[in-house]
Amino acid sequence: MAEQKTFYITTAIYYANSNLHIGHSYEIVLADVMARYKKLRGYDVKFLTGMDEHGQKVERAAAAEDIAPQQYVDAIADATKELFCDVLGIDYDIFIRTTDEKHKNTVKKIFKTLYDKGDIYKSDYEGLYCIPYETFYTEHNLKVGKCPECDRGVEPVKESSYFFRLSKYQDRLIEHIENNPDFIQPKSRQNEMLNNFLRPGLEDLCVSRTTFKWGVPVEFDPEHVIYVWVDALTNYITALDYLGEDDVLYQKYWPADVQLVGKDIVRFHTIIWPALLMALGEPLPKQVAGHGFLNIDGKKMGKSIGNVVDPRVLVGRYGADAIRYFLMREVVFGQDGNFTNEALIGRINADLANDLGNLLSRTVGMVEKYFGGQLPAAQAPTDFDESLINTGLTAVQNAEGYFDKMQFSYALNEIWDFVRRANKYIDEVMPWQLFKEGGKEDVLAGSLYMLAESLRIIAAVIGPVMPNTPAAIYSQLNIAGDELKTWESAKKFGLLARDARVSKGDIVFPRIDIKKELEELAGI
Repeated sequence: MAEQKTFYITTAIYYANSNLHIGHSYEIVLADVMARYKKLRGYDVKFLTGMDEHGQKVERAAAAEDIAPQQYVDAIADATKELFCDVLGIDYDIFIRTTDEKHKNTVKKIFKTLYDKGDIYKSDYEGLYCIPYETFYTEHNLKVGKCPECDRGVEPVKESSYFFRLSKYQDRLIEHIENNPDFIQPKSRQNEMLNNFLRPGLEDLCVSRTTFKWGVPVEFDPEHVIYVWVDALTNYITALDYLGEDDVLYQKYWPADVQLVGKDIVRFHTIIWPALLMALGEPLPKQVAGHGFLNIDGKKMGKSIGNVVDPRVLVGRYGADAIRYFLMREVVFGQDGNFTNEALIGRINADLANDLGNLLSRTVGMVEKYFGGQLPAAQAPTDFDESLINTGLTAVQNAEGYFDKMQFSYALNEIWDFVRRANKYIDEVMPWQLFKEGGKEDVLAGSLYMLAESLRIIAAVIGPVMPNTPAAIYSQLNIAGDELKTWESAKKFGLLARDARVSKGDIVFPRIDIKKELEELAGI
């Protein structure tokens, strides 16, 4: 028997933020969909997410609330886990916190290892620092005197610091990126890293601070705390017990197959992070994928702007699957997407209620009406079967290719072509007319079987995006065994028993009165 393939996917760990919004949800859902897809394909998956809890901005935020930093981040960690698991249905394997003792101890070892190798040295730093992004800048990096990422002011910093010899790895980084065209995705991010940062030349990186205390201390010089980005980036291997007594997880899953990050922090993950790994003598991740932002009316979401959308409210009204579907369908991976209540409700009504929900309701309803809920074994084909089968199998094949590349928007478009084709099939065959004419029970049964089998296939391939909906479809089709729910089974037409029994259930996606709903949302 062939050894089971592994797949390790990570998100960028979320900084301790009590205002996680629908934009933050986009990344974690992206990773969850990929992890679920790989599991459905038979991979041994490890899915890591978590929280970045150290740094000056966290220390200041806790002080503003007159509580200890640890108390501050503990409350946010609980709320973040609740959002991910209970609200969005995220099925992660590891939730790491940078305040975990195991993580902190390993970060200290990594820092000491690099110091002993001569890749970290002590000097003085004088420059500019953006606290919200925990990032050092020089004057020429700024955008009209402000942080180019968050458009907020920077503060002058002068202190004794340790530096990492980032410049030493410039040529190796360029060579690696040029020799591994899939390392940075999409291609536009690769060009940005090469042309804007690497080829102009790298400076050594300040990797310790002395002007605040909330961080991992340098073990051999405790007046210094380790730069939060070094602390945060190493979580991807500390979570796998790197440098631990038993590093079996590290040996099994590293290097990561996909490290999923927002486009604003691609630089940290494709320059600083691989340089640290090179210095440690460890392999680099196979791919760093930089996704775009989910905006509102073309503007990035943010508390300071006042355009934050709470995913808890949306899931409470429409369900997690509807929100997950919207995020994956509406945003093309690598590009920015736009969120509006109108777009969300439009997708729910058109794609989920009219297309998928209506297909299920009509199919099960007709089997109950014409055959008392159970199809007869004797069936005959119609003139439209071959077209439906070809559309379905092609959709699954194309969707698989798009899923492999995390192009979930295109994958869902393929699947919904099949959903719409199945609805059109009903109009072509006209089961009600076959029933009315009489004597065509075998053709009627055959057409309804084709629809039930289409629904089985659709349920299997939408599972990574909409983990709750397949169960509702399987329940109404009375499919209990796992063998008819696999990705591989979706590549074959005709696996459902010919004498299938169905039982009508609740409407999976009720249609929404858009005018009334928008009025209610405006009042929230």
